[in-house]
Amino acid sequence: MGVCGYLFLPWKCLVVVSLRLLFLVPTGVPVRSGDATFPKAMDNVTVRQGESATLRCTIDDRVTRVAWLNRSTILYAGNDKWSIDPRVIILVNTPTQYSIMIQNVDVYDEGPYTCSVQTDNHPKTSRVHLIVQVPPQIMNISSDVTVNEGSSVTLLCLAIGRPEPTVTWRHLSVKDGQGFVSEDEYLEISDIKRDQSGEYECSALNDVAAPDVRKVKITVNYPPYISKAKNTGVSVGQKGILSCEASAVPTAEFQWFKEDTRYLESGNRACPKGHTSTLTFFNVSEKDYGNYTCVATNKLGNTNASITLYGPGAVIDGVNSASRALACCLWLSGTLFAHFFIKF
Repeated sequence: MGVCGYLFLPWKCLVVVSLRLLFLVPTGVPVRSGDATFPKAMDNVTVRQGESATLRCTIDDRVTRVAWLNRSTILYAGNDKWSIDPRVIILVNTPTQYSIMIQNVDVYDEGPYTCSVQTDNHPKTSRVHLIVQVPPQIMNISSDVTVNEGSSVTLLCLAIGRPEPTVTWRHLSVKDGQGFVSEDEYLEISDIKRDQSGEYECSALNDVAAPDVRKVKITVNYPPYISKAKNTGVSVGQKGILSCEASAVPTAEFQWFKEDTRYLESGNRACPKGHTSTLTFFNVSEKDYGNYTCVATNKLGNTNASITLYGPGAVIDGVNSASRALACCLWLSGTLFAHFFIKF
């Protein structure tokens, strides 16, 4: 509905039309902010989304009528408010200044605003541009993902803001701290390795406010490999422990075998805990000595290692255990003798 149709009264319609002709079709040459010619509005105004923007226009006593316009819309004419937006208020209307404020500014408020004045000679205008900055905000980011080693992974991080934010990916789980990965919305990893698992941080920054930060976790599955398995020597009647440590994702399941038979001897205990499995002999007997196989398995594969439980005098890797002990004693005796000889 037009303004005249809304007001109904012909004389009010005439006032509206007159004002539009006065302020929207001035006969003088428009004057931009910064020119020395009267009137003068402020330079471009930059505010953050949600803040208040003040638009000032410097005038003098030659002015008979003043108004603020946004494009083709009259906001204020003198002290009379024409805008139906409650956020727009008048601040100052004096012989030297005419200012309005827009509260809780949003992106649709951005654009040109015109201060239009009428003097005894002719109307003149001055324009100021309102720039609205928006803090960065991540709108869409990939979910946590689990893949097998050797696969390809693509992570997405979409962010908005004014000015447009810079998106950066970093790997947070590297050994030397925070590793830079890429400066792009997309992070692509080909032939992913197990050491590339962990948390990846997406950061969106445009210097308007603190960066918006989100994290994505990549879990890399890989088959087990046994990282620690050591032969153990123990005397009859003593407590003996065989230990097998395996790295794997998902965590490996362990089994123990003696020779070719799964080991389920009563009185002894196989105890898996995380990445380690131990086979405990509470009272070692002669029949317990021998070779044992630790098998680590997950859904991607399995691996095994041979571990020997031996007693005094046993030959391990071609060396007699008693000979090892004797060699150790001779070395220690030689060291003590040399020390004694030097001293005296």
